[in-house]
Amino acid sequence: MHTWRSVLTVATLGALLAGCGGNASTEEPAAAAGPWSFTSGNGQVVTAEKVPSRIIAHAGEAAALMSFGIKPVGIYADEPVKTDLNLKDLDLTGITILGEEWGKIDVEKAASLAPDLIVGDWWPAEKAYSGLEEGVDEKSKKLAELAPIAGVAQGESIADLAEGYEQLAKSLGAKVDDPQIAAHKQRYEKAVEAFKAATAAKPNLTAAGMSPTDEKVYVANPKYAPELLDFQRWGLKVLDPAAPDKDFPYWETLSWENADKYQPDLILWDGRAYKDTLNAEFGKKQPTWFEIKAAKAGAVTAWPAYWLHTYEDFATELEKLTTVINGADENVGN
Repeated sequence: MHTWRSVLTVATLGALLAGCGGNASTEEPAAAAGPWSFTSGNGQVVTAEKVPSRIIAHAGEAAALMSFGIKPVGIYADEPVKTDLNLKDLDLTGITILGEEWGKIDVEKAASLAPDLIVGDWWPAEKAYSGLEEGVDEKSKKLAELAPIAGVAQGESIADLAEGYEQLAKSLGAKVDDPQIAAHKQRYEKAVEAFKAATAAKPNLTAAGMSPTDEKVYVANPKYAPELLDFQRWGLKVLDPAAPDKDFPYWETLSWENADKYQPDLILWDGRAYKDTLNAEFGKKQPTWFEIKAAKAGAVTAWPAYWLHTYEDFATELEKLTTVINGADENVGN
């Protein structure tokens, strides 16, 4: 699976943290004339004689388009759509599911949908679009032969990612200023301001992104985690690990004997596969977990790691984290 941006095993993916999907209308916008163009995340301009309407999209990117009223004809996901945090609460009626495992896409079924555009995030580190990276089934890569591919680059900000998909949706005919759709962005903007106010009130509060497993503890490197970079930008002191793995700089890997190398005031769990209630269970299996003062104090909350794509989901996660910050103690890690 996609090991470079995940330390999760296939087994743990089934335990994903419940997410909050959007409820925006998924009615297709009125057909628009052409020509059409969009500057994709890799810097290339993708063009078509008419505005694409039969779109196949990767899971998170599909959720982003649907939040603006653009309904794809097909979706390929990295896991079951029932557990995918981007999709689990969306109405997928009428959408063909083309895959529910990373690197496995039913290209024959995709071809039957006669797509005129494929949408996926552009990953600069791998120089590939979502689902078409190195390591996927060669048959799956043939998806790229069915239609032009476009998407927004994963970079230094989820805010930028959401804005990029707003622009893509607008180019596809979405009425992004529709009151129901615009309300999601307005809620997000209010959530950002509340988050900034919470962190300003606690300027010494430190946090660390972590993903503990039975064998190791992984400390997230914000440089490769756009959500954490946003949090830093908005005032939360998320720790930068001192020695990220050379071959895998997204994390610093610690043995359980060294689990207490960092002492943040707040631990941000990898929210894709763990719930805060698992904290105590990890402590039973790995007593050194409680050598981290924040773990012992129960100063633990979920971090929406690597999955956010929409203003609405980002607003929901920011609101949750803001509540935690408001109740946090800046002296836990001392």
